[in-house]
Amino acid sequence: MIGEAERLRRWRLVLGGGADGAADGTGVALSAADGALDGALAALYDGGGDGARRGAGLGGSAPKVARWLGDIRRYFPNTVVRVLQRDALDRLGLERMLLEPELLAAVEPDVHLVGTLLSLNAVLPEQTRQTARQVVRTVVERLEARLGERMRAAVTGALNKAARTRRPRHGDIDWDRTIRANLRHYSPELGTIIPERVIGYGRRQRQVQREIVLAIDQSGSMAESVVYAGLFGAVLASMRTVRTRLVAFDTAVVDLSDRLDDPVEVLFGTQLGGGTDINRALAYCQSQITRPSETVLVLISDLYEGGVREQLLSRARALVESGVQVVALLALSDSGAPAYDHENAAALHALGVPAFACTPDLFPDLMAAAILRRDLNQWVSAHVESS
Repeated sequence: MIGEAERLRRWRLVLGGGADGAADGTGVALSAADGALDGALAALYDGGGDGARRGAGLGGSAPKVARWLGDIRRYFPNTVVRVLQRDALDRLGLERMLLEPELLAAVEPDVHLVGTLLSLNAVLPEQTRQTARQVVRTVVERLEARLGERMRAAVTGALNKAARTRRPRHGDIDWDRTIRANLRHYSPELGTIIPERVIGYGRRQRQVQREIVLAIDQSGSMAESVVYAGLFGAVLASMRTVRTRLVAFDTAVVDLSDRLDDPVEVLFGTQLGGGTDINRALAYCQSQITRPSETVLVLISDLYEGGVREQLLSRARALVESGVQVVALLALSDSGAPAYDHENAAALHALGVPAFACTPDLFPDLMAAAILRRDLNQWVSAHVESS
């Protein structure tokens, strides 16, 4: 339990007010350290001038913003710094400040910041571009360290299990496992086992076992999803047992598959913003699929279709009927499901395309379930909180 004095101190920092606490009614006077912390909060949250003492804000001065960024990193832990930076981007329009390399270098890198930089990609001056790329690379490396091995392990495990469920060629049969799995089918009359299930050496297979297509909506609301999808695409592309294709789309379609050896190149190949033509994107993906029954297509979109809705649904139906495992992710992010087109989501679900939001931590398990062709609606019920 915190004491009364500490409780009032915290309320004073939340509410703001005069230096002696009179304006907010707490009666708490600030120490020098708390005064500096309070000033950093005031510059962001009271920039409109509604407080008795506050109102200066960060203004349009890059040096002032740079000092403020340094202050919040000194006063708060990284998790709080990221929240403050996001609020600053939303409330104070700091996007224009990110065009300056000195200021960008002072920002704490995170996924939200990467999304903002990608949305500014077309207008970044050359002297800022290299700093921006380094910021993006820092975030990508952190995410890869956290999620990359989990994705490889989940997909490899699913492929091995799927390989054992198919009828292997004679040279690929694991006789020891096959015999043990069929002992109850021994025939005394024949003096031998009659195997009902033949198990192969799934781990010995080196050929491509699955094709995975990631189709990413580039509309502005999908920025965080674009970052995670680009990372996962690069991780999947590093695996020899899957063939990965990554497609970004708005009203046009851009195939970024040839950049998957470097996720930073993938991300800077996207162009956030603009309209959406999901049908066109699915048509392109369909043209690239060579083995429908061995393909998983993940559509990452809020499903607000700018093209012809009937054609979108017809295309989705054709993909499902051809044997493609199609999944629609309303978001691939930690932020939960965004606003999305509920009618299109319901229509896709009726066609056998589950539509839901997924966190990056759950995405490897989702891919494993899709590879094994498990009931994804049951998977969602077991793993994804309803929104």
